[in-house]
Amino acid sequence: MASKGASTAQVTTAVRRARYAVAAVFCVHGAVTGSFATRVPWIQDHAGVSAGQLGLALAFPAIGAALAMPLAGRIGHRFGARTALRALLALWTLSLALPALAPNLATLCVALFVYGATSGMSDVTMNALGVDLERRLDRSIMSGLHGMWSVGALIGSVGGTLAAHLGTDARVHHVLTAAVLTLLGLAACRGVLDMRPAVDEEPPPRFALPPRSALLIGTVGFCAVFVEGASLDWSAVYLRDVLDASPGLAAASTTGFTLTMAVARLAGDRVVDRFGAVRTVRVGGALAAVGGLMVVTSNHPAVAMSGFALLGLGVAVVVPLAFAAAGRSGPNASMAIAGVATVTYSSSLLAPSAVGALADLTSLVVSFGLVTALAFGLIALAGVLRTAERTTRPRVDSPSATAPTPKP
Repeated sequence: MASKGASTAQVTTAVRRARYAVAAVFCVHGAVTGSFATRVPWIQDHAGVSAGQLGLALAFPAIGAALAMPLAGRIGHRFGARTALRALLALWTLSLALPALAPNLATLCVALFVYGATSGMSDVTMNALGVDLERRLDRSIMSGLHGMWSVGALIGSVGGTLAAHLGTDARVHHVLTAAVLTLLGLAACRGVLDMRPAVDEEPPPRFALPPRSALLIGTVGFCAVFVEGASLDWSAVYLRDVLDASPGLAAASTTGFTLTMAVARLAGDRVVDRFGAVRTVRVGGALAAVGGLMVVTSNHPAVAMSGFALLGLGVAVVVPLAFAAAGRSGPNASMAIAGVATVTYSSSLLAPSAVGALADLTSLVVSFGLVTALAFGLIALAGVLRTAERTTRPRVDSPSATAPTPKP
């Protein structure tokens, strides 16, 4: 009995330690996105592309992610979670350097395709690990993990804001940032559980189409990611082009967006446990809709920045809830998450091109009218998460726990 208790304590300690390691991975992943988003205006000028062409280019990360994410389950099955995450995260952090090096539209599209593909595969892998840890700990942690992603995005955007304010060449900024984040990511992956499939477990298909359950769960995430992606990629451009803000102030609008997302996600687990997924998403949708209205009606940078901040607050917990629901919807968490991620992030494919195309035809103000409409959509679609409310699971320190023992 003592030996069994000691073994259980060791597993519990390993799982709790792994939670911090996965949180650090989420933070590193987010820092790449924040670093990139704040330098989009510089990249646009360097590549010499119009708003419409930039919108086309910004669709390629989503194309790359949508095509690559279904491969993540197979990679994790073949090499194990730790090795897969270590390789995929390193490819993602290194890909940050590519877009700023692109001299024209064609090379920018290729760079952003690679950037999106590596992002998507590492995203699926780390979310599958997060869902597994949530099951073992028997409490909500996904919002907090995504909060750490937003903290990373905030850190990256603060660095990008400072670099933009100082007029630093984005090529220098992103190469140095990519090197630092790669080292930090490799260090964080050392603490991740090395989850491996059972000997008799069938490998997932090389390219798994989204399961039927993912379609319903993914609809609400589709709206949230559209709002999030449009705000991250276009907020700085909106402040610069519509409200004539300085480069530093324009980049700061992205920082405000990521700040409110980080705060909301870090507090999100308690809110969701108290009020439930449906009510939380509906209230968030209302806040995001108000923020969108502030953006499209603003005539001063401060008002628009406040609107972007509310947009971030409103959509913050939606994607974590969608991934958590996906992980509980079937026996293979990676495959289910990949399916929901493919549906959800397909809106990232539409958001940049739709915003850019509408901006070319009309104006960025009209483009963010579309963003506001999708924020209202969160209120209407939140009910699809009702069937995915958290159910009772065996605690990680319980003798009846059925989750496989991790390999530390």
